[in-house]
Amino acid sequence: MFMFPRLIEGRPEGRCVRLCVVAFALGLPFALGLPASGAGAEEAHAIAMHGKPAMPADFTHMPYVNPDAPKGGRLTWGALGTFDSLNPFIVKGLAVQQMRSYVVESLLARGQDEPFTLYGLLAKTVETDDERTYVTFRLDPRARFSDGKPVLADDVLFSWQLLRDHGRPNLRQYYAKIAKAEAPDPLTVRFDLAGANDRELPLILGLMPILPKHAVDVAAFEETTLTGPVGSGPYRVTAVKPGASVTLTRNPDYWGRDLAINRGLYNFDEIRLDYFREANGQFEAFKRGLYDFRVEHEPLRWHDGYDFLAAKSGEVIRDTITPGVPQPSEFLVFNTRRPIFADIRVRQALTLLFDFELVNRNYFFNLYARVAGYFAGSDLSAYGHPANARERELLKPFAAQIPPDILDGSYRLPVTDGSGRDRTTLRAALKLLAEAGYDLDGTVLRNRATKAPFTFEILVTTRDQERVALAFQRDLKRAGIEPSVRSVDPVQFDQRRLGYEFDMIQNRWDQSLSPGNEQYFYWGSAAADSPGTRNYMGARNPAVDAMIAALLEAREHTAFVSAVRALDRTLIAGFYTIPLFNVSEQWIARWNRIERPKATSQSGYLPETWWSKGQPQANQAK
Repeated sequence: MFMFPRLIEGRPEGRCVRLCVVAFALGLPFALGLPASGAGAEEAHAIAMHGKPAMPADFTHMPYVNPDAPKGGRLTWGALGTFDSLNPFIVKGLAVQQMRSYVVESLLARGQDEPFTLYGLLAKTVETDDERTYVTFRLDPRARFSDGKPVLADDVLFSWQLLRDHGRPNLRQYYAKIAKAEAPDPLTVRFDLAGANDRELPLILGLMPILPKHAVDVAAFEETTLTGPVGSGPYRVTAVKPGASVTLTRNPDYWGRDLAINRGLYNFDEIRLDYFREANGQFEAFKRGLYDFRVEHEPLRWHDGYDFLAAKSGEVIRDTITPGVPQPSEFLVFNTRRPIFADIRVRQALTLLFDFELVNRNYFFNLYARVAGYFAGSDLSAYGHPANARERELLKPFAAQIPPDILDGSYRLPVTDGSGRDRTTLRAALKLLAEAGYDLDGTVLRNRATKAPFTFEILVTTRDQERVALAFQRDLKRAGIEPSVRSVDPVQFDQRRLGYEFDMIQNRWDQSLSPGNEQYFYWGSAAADSPGTRNYMGARNPAVDAMIAALLEAREHTAFVSAVRALDRTLIAGFYTIPLFNVSEQWIARWNRIERPKATSQSGYLPETWWSKGQPQANQAK
């Protein structure tokens, strides 16, 4: 039987910089048990991708939590879809993702108010040099798995090897970069990163989920399982109803309860995840109080769907949150592995034919904006900004691929008259399609050589996706294109998406202010033919690969921003997707039995910071 522990998500002067994450709860001087590492060593309590950590070494809690939040009660989470596995680290199955953040821990934990800074969790210290050619983690001697066994260096090495050889493609890609790994003592692990040329890699390893060597069956790891994992985190799986619900219960012996990084987090005694197969049924269950909160993605429902009694009386509270990260953006994705979408002129033409103005007015109450690119609403976005000297230098070897208007920032997505019959965009689209070898034959667009009609399938899984697809279907008919819209259940949709068995889908890539290695997983050439990646469009572009490499090599923030903008330009220029809309706010509805901190993190809402209303402070030590 397979069981696994909870997985959580300068300059080259050659001097060794020691970055140490202090275990504050011990209250011990740093010098105890920490050997010196060389001349010029510095002690620090965290590691940041760029710049310095925001929190001082003596911090007691994060600014986005209530450090005095009472413990107790239950949080019921309503999820759309289903699941058939509790292992989120493999390709197979639909996994419960909360295993990673509530049951399985990593070496370090994210600071949610910063682009990419990590603070100590299972690892008490982290050490690396200026070149980041190695990283050493020293484990907290108090760290324990939920079965009481200590977390040791052997578990870290085992987890690295297991995920490198049997994990999801992104994990295999990251961990395969390690040249050598060793454990000098039972609480210390050193990774040799020589030759990786990846300054993010020490942080990626810091986020590696740590699994117990003694509780994992390697031979069965890549198979789905509904067995509750053995983790080191604050919760344990205590009940599973296949496909329907999972119950997590607080571990009363959780080793990390007093860490500064955890204060004000994980306040509920029980978390239950209830799954709903259909969106309308999910919303009706919320109205009846069957689960505690929902993240609303439907503008129509947010605009006029919360008129039920509990919402009017204040029992249901609606929060509008503006996070500080790139705005979530929805796209229609071309699968360029399909011959029909291999020609960029075809993709450009179909982009012209999408009538955003009509859809935004009729479906979204003009609540959405539209931006080309993948980092909307942040300094990382290239849209509307001319390339600076550094960007132009990075893009120079690929100049033929970047149109002048995308380089100088003057490119704009087409704006229609909102009538659904805009003639200007139709003429421009038909011209591009003619150049690509398609002609109108009466009311049907046909391939000039084969006479085959231009048709493809738009795969959808929700009512909202279906509405957008049907609207686009109407737009395309004006150009003689007759796409079909096929609605499938979430399980089939995910299976086909992960296997790239589609012509076009709707998708969203959530971005942070510190994009890194995951960009290879999103659009790197090596990911294009590897099932399970998020390179759904099948991009194989040396310019994209080069820009991802540049952002990973950047040491200063200005150079990093230039590299990300250059990446954004190469993706925009590839016309791999049709940008649909950008969402600048998070819409959260919750029953008033759930409280949340007044402060909001840069990353937005965090259920792990919430608590149950009415719990007595006496439960704090529970």
